[in-house]
Amino acid sequence: MTSAHADWPLDETFTSSSGAVRWTALGPTTAPPVVLVHGTPFSSYVWRGVARALARENRVYVWDLPGYGASEMRSGQDVTLAAQARVLTELLAHWGLDGPELPAVVAHDFGGCVALRAHLLHGARYARLAVVDPVALAPWGSPAYRLLGAHAEVFAQLPAALHEALVREYVGSASHRGLHPEVLDRLVAPWCTEAGRPAFYRQIEQNDQRFTDEIQGRYGELALPVLVCWGTEDTWIPVARGHELAELIPGAELRLIEGAGHLVQEDAPAELTAELGRFLIAGPRRAN
Repeated sequence: MTSAHADWPLDETFTSSSGAVRWTALGPTTAPPVVLVHGTPFSSYVWRGVARALARENRVYVWDLPGYGASEMRSGQDVTLAAQARVLTELLAHWGLDGPELPAVVAHDFGGCVALRAHLLHGARYARLAVVDPVALAPWGSPAYRLLGAHAEVFAQLPAALHEALVREYVGSASHRGLHPEVLDRLVAPWCTEAGRPAFYRQIEQNDQRFTDEIQGRYGELALPVLVCWGTEDTWIPVARGHELAELIPGAELRLIEGAGHLVQEDAPAELTAELGRFLIAGPRRAN
């Protein structure tokens, strides 16, 4: 697995409790910190446009979760949502973002659960939290997703060409408008290496609804500004879940992104960046 690409280099490495994490930071070192968290089966690459835009006024931290993208992939690796939440907490400390100036966190898909677990279970502190089509409410996981997870060892033995076709179809279905071929190639590539093929099924096998069940009843405890963004054409997690989640979080804002599917960063990057930029500039960032 290559650790960096010319167009999106993750040039730093952190040794986490779940393996080596590739990361980088963009923007002025003295600017307010923002941490972006990706979901599955993606990588920080989906944040590239949003990150570069936000980096004009913020110090933006991006990273590939262990078992994803350019970060370490290996047999026996713990890539559960529980483990990823611990890694996020470790990274915040590594970056010096555990006080006095707190980061804003923006999290997509599985990243939403990761950010919520880190905050509610591990005491990670944020100035504000934005979630984008997050995995946060039961039930979740399509029949196909559950099938892949239940038979991970079998699917991991698929011939390379069949595996790639499966992953391409799966990743592509996250977009309502259709992914540019080069973007689709880039998102699929990490899962088509010798290490990536079993890693793709491993992360599905290890994750299930219990990781959101453990925190769903605590969303009313969130006492920070929260923005919920949702693509109106999301076929992975219907927009009705966005309304439901916003109602569970005290004072949460709900912003719908028209015409966007689950992968809002690719379907409507300008609209999403505008909503995030507006949300991020409001209010203080320092801990009390």
